[in-house]
Amino acid sequence: MPNLVEIRDLKIGARTDSGREVQIIKGVSIDVAAGEIVALIGESGSGKTTIALSLMGHVRPGCYFQGGSVTVAGRDMAALRESERAKLRGTDVAYVPQSAAAAFNPAIKLIDQVVEVAKIHNLMPMAEARAKAVELFRALALPDPDTIGERYPHQVSGGQLQRLAAAMALIGGPKLVIFDEPTTALDVTTQIEVLRAFKSVMKAGGMGGVYVSHDLAVVAQIADRIVVLRGGEVQEEGTTAAILDNAQHPYTRDLLAAFHPVTHAAVALPESATPRPPALEVRGIFAGYGPLTAEGLPAKQVLKDVSCKLEKGRNLGVIGESGCGKSTLARVIAGLVAPAKGQILLDGKEMAGDLKKRSKEELRRLQIVFQLADTALNPSTPIGDILGRPLTFYHGMKGAARDARVAELLDMVHLPKNMRHRLPSELSGGQKQRINLARGLAANPEVILCDEITSALDTVVAAAVIELLKELQRELQLSYVFISHDLATVQAICDDVIVMNGGVNVETLPAAQIMESAQHPYTRLLLASVPKLDPGWLDSLADDPAFERAGRSSLLSQV
Repeated sequence: MPNLVEIRDLKIGARTDSGREVQIIKGVSIDVAAGEIVALIGESGSGKTTIALSLMGHVRPGCYFQGGSVTVAGRDMAALRESERAKLRGTDVAYVPQSAAAAFNPAIKLIDQVVEVAKIHNLMPMAEARAKAVELFRALALPDPDTIGERYPHQVSGGQLQRLAAAMALIGGPKLVIFDEPTTALDVTTQIEVLRAFKSVMKAGGMGGVYVSHDLAVVAQIADRIVVLRGGEVQEEGTTAAILDNAQHPYTRDLLAAFHPVTHAAVALPESATPRPPALEVRGIFAGYGPLTAEGLPAKQVLKDVSCKLEKGRNLGVIGESGCGKSTLARVIAGLVAPAKGQILLDGKEMAGDLKKRSKEELRRLQIVFQLADTALNPSTPIGDILGRPLTFYHGMKGAARDARVAELLDMVHLPKNMRHRLPSELSGGQKQRINLARGLAANPEVILCDEITSALDTVVAAAVIELLKELQRELQLSYVFISHDLATVQAICDDVIVMNGGVNVETLPAAQIMESAQHPYTRLLLASVPKLDPGWLDSLADDPAFERAGRSSLLSQV
């Protein structure tokens, strides 16, 4: 039986800013059998997504096919006319993007976007397509599957939106599904459900898959084989078990080593005769959406009496699964969502809950770095202008002084000065996130809210960003609130951790001792849900009565 995918000696070129021709994919050959899932791994810029997009006959602007073939179900996608490729996209081959937030139209209901493929290709009546969409919502463990499609993209969490993007790809029953980092926005417990659903749907439909990821533990659960890429070339390939247990190439071993970041050495609080106020303090915050009730609380409560402290020079982690209120807490602190009740204090002084009522100095001292650099950076604005705006707004810098400070900021986040002339679309994911961070640093803040800023980055780049944050903290005396669903990342940078579930702070722990000190059953579930570098780990959970007894439904009833 012929392979579903046969990539032979694929070469893809690109033109640099100076007009120079470079080769970014250098003679890659990969096979995918029918029903097989092959993972492409490697750090940012290794060519993973470029190869995956070539399976749809697509290359990014400025890139072009130089040679080789990309055969899917017997048809060379690189050689077809664009009109012929369009007929195959969504039916023969489908794509689940990394950034679902950038893939959805904010003005159209979710259900109408999910069934669009069926409408475009006239695959089935719309009533049938909507029924199939609801089945997929249920299979992908989405809440309220019968009605969630009636919402708009901004009315669901990032993890939920990622699963809706998967439903959009799967509704056409494709032969090949390309997963481009589809679980980066998911917390560990939701990730388990989604991976199980992916495996079940793929197996039931006999679909082949190409899974692009930087998370080796996720790859271990879903992939049959792994292809390791670096600089547009294959470094090593083999079965998942062989790569994880007996990697041969030094680069593969480096990737495996980066999976285990070094635990952060907690910063001791200095002794002082006069106690210092915390850098940031949150007291009894209630927040949400919708009209206020008679008690003065929002109809849809997201945060319920949340309190926490961030001491100066230390880092506070906020963990919990998708929809628990982590990002809403960050937005409340930043003033983007006004609380119904409670106080936010910066260096002991209360700030207004509404961003518009805060002084420019308060805005400067407290900055937020958003999760998705793709949507946080204006795609039509050069990097120099993106970094220059806060310099002018907060410090009145113009002309040569502003240009010099932009160069300093780029150097601060270890990027070349000539990058100031580029657009965000011309940068890798790791580079965009560094620009996102540099924009926050432009204000010279005291506290930075980091909202899932490493979730979309590969392990090597994420580790580099964490080290950069530590370096900047030492040099600039910063304090961080680090919001994440990645427990290893939190342990790598935080001194203390609060665990959130259902809008409630259920436990506060020292980050370095979270494994040993966790008492709350929900915290223990989170810890038990962290994927391991073991291909049989996910399947073993179904046979683990202890894990199932500590499952989400029973735990949530205890909170």
